[in-house]
Amino acid sequence: MANSPKTLKVQLVRSSIGCKQSHRATVRGLGLRKLGSVRELQDTPAVRGMIDKVDYLVKVL
Repeated sequence: MANSPKTLKVQLVRSSIGCKQSHRATVRGLGLRKLGSVRELQDTPAVRGMIDKVDYLVKVL
């Protein structure tokens, strides 16, 4: 296990309908489309910031 990048699993648990347009764009930027979809993303400050912005819509597994 030499220098394996850290990852986060993110799941969309609430719909982005009725949210701000920038929050919808952030959810799409994370690669989440349908409700319940899961993506495994690298643990970077940019991704952490995106998750913090839409923390009421997503769950980190």
